[in-house]
Amino acid sequence: MKKSELIKRYLLFIFCLFFIGLGIALAKHSDLGISPISSVANVLSLKWKALSLGNWMTVMNCVFILLQILVLRKNFKPVQFLQIPLSFIFGWFTDLGLILVGWLPTNSYLLKLLIQLGGVATLGFGIALGVIAGVMLNSPEAFVKAVSDTSKKEFGFLKVALDVAMVVIALTLSLIFFGRIEGIREGTVITALLVGICVKIFRPLLQKPLDAFIKK
Repeated sequence: MKKSELIKRYLLFIFCLFFIGLGIALAKHSDLGISPISSVANVLSLKWKALSLGNWMTVMNCVFILLQILVLRKNFKPVQFLQIPLSFIFGWFTDLGLILVGWLPTNSYLLKLLIQLGGVATLGFGIALGVIAGVMLNSPEAFVKAVSDTSKKEFGFLKVALDVAMVVIALTLSLIFFGRIEGIREGTVITALLVGICVKIFRPLLQKPLDAFIKK
């Protein structure tokens, strides 16, 4: 792969992180529930507000990087350490997204739902960019791939299992911290069901023009 193409792919991946962060910020702002993989970070940000949601997202991503190292051991490639600075960038993008969407009105359920759906579409758009970039997975997905490669179990099944596990952990922490469910609502289910569909819609539309840009 040419150096110029590699640089473009990493730039595209950074754009991917921005849109994923923005999608998470929209879901957070809607107050209808954040994505399953982000749910633990969301509950932690509600309990310990000294750290922002973006900060907690960075912490959780670093935990997933550590888990990758534990699973892969000698098979963990040095290039994967790039996930660490990219996790900090992602956390910063999430907090930036919260600033950018803070003006959106949420004084009715319909408006909240529209913002939630906008977040889902934005998240799907960002993930599609990441798939097309093809240089690296986000830390949670990279952890799932590590487990999949090691255990020879199907990636999709393990990804669903991780999403469910994260929601269960978030629910448990919420009940321990607050005595009630916080940060997880119907929007969490909506996101889980619709993001994949959005990725399937956006990827074919973006693949050809972005491939032309990358390989130019």
